[in-house]
Amino acid sequence: MQEGSFRCDANVSVRRPGAPFGTRREIKNLNSFKFLQQAIDFEVQWQIDLIEDGGRVEQATVLFDPDTGETRAMRTKEDAHDYRYFPDPDLPPLVIAPEWVARVKAEMPELPRVMAQRFQADYGLPAYDAAMMTQGKAMGDFFEAAAKACGQPKLVANWLMGEVSRRLNAEDRGIEASPVSAAQLAAMIGRIADGTISNNGAKQVFDALWTGAGSNVDAVIEAKGLKQMSDTGELERILDEVLAANPKSVEEFPRRQGQGLQCAGRPGDEGEQGQGQPGPGERAAEEEAGGLIGARRTGLRAWPSSACPAPKPQPRTRR
Repeated sequence: MQEGSFRCDANVSVRRPGAPFGTRREIKNLNSFKFLQQAIDFEVQWQIDLIEDGGRVEQATVLFDPDTGETRAMRTKEDAHDYRYFPDPDLPPLVIAPEWVARVKAEMPELPRVMAQRFQADYGLPAYDAAMMTQGKAMGDFFEAAAKACGQPKLVANWLMGEVSRRLNAEDRGIEASPVSAAQLAAMIGRIADGTISNNGAKQVFDALWTGAGSNVDAVIEAKGLKQMSDTGELERILDEVLAANPKSVEEFPRRQGQGLQCAGRPGDEGEQGQGQPGPGERAAEEEAGGLIGARRTGLRAWPSSACPAPKPQPRTRR
């Protein structure tokens, strides 16, 4: 068809409902879709009329006349012998041993659908994540190596579908050429899982690994000071300084049911440079504020007291 020429054949047979297949007639050398449709329509109706009149369709080769819109018989073919088939002496019989077939199957790589099903069963991935992790053998191998190394398959899938894929696409690379290896990604995700670094800190670590500024995850965390503070003793020292600088907030803490602590908590965050973990910091602050524990975690995000006034809304400018 790409050369502007079109040739096809059509085999047509009819039967009554529930009856065996009828005898076919082959329409040869049709050169357009229009003639193909006209030839089939005519042949179907011709065979139906013949059978309903008590006749019998004989296997034959027919031609279509576009001028009359009818088919006419070229030659009859009673059986395959009329095609003059005979064995080719240069093509001996080929026998494939079942053992050979079994060995080839065993040597074949795992197919994507099978791998995705295994990822769902073994690693608990959702169907979508499993499908994305099996877009190619290299991606599947990368995911599995990282997941086994850190024991966090869902986090590995999230990073591969997110930041890793984004950078690979931007640089037109495949996963095989990723500057961050599966072992490095696993080590970084392990530090997220054990609370050593936050998600924001992990992005800085990943950037250093990707650009080559660092190769060891722990060394990058140490060099950039990204390790989250979980030492309550150090937190208490920082909170002592914060509470001493905010005596009014401390006095109002019991009456405001923790709202005074909200204001005191923000300078502490600055002193820790974002390294303090919320849990230990809250416990230490509550103890330092006279043992008044009860400030809710959700409350620590609000600013509703006079000691901690909310930022005033900016007036709208009339246009």
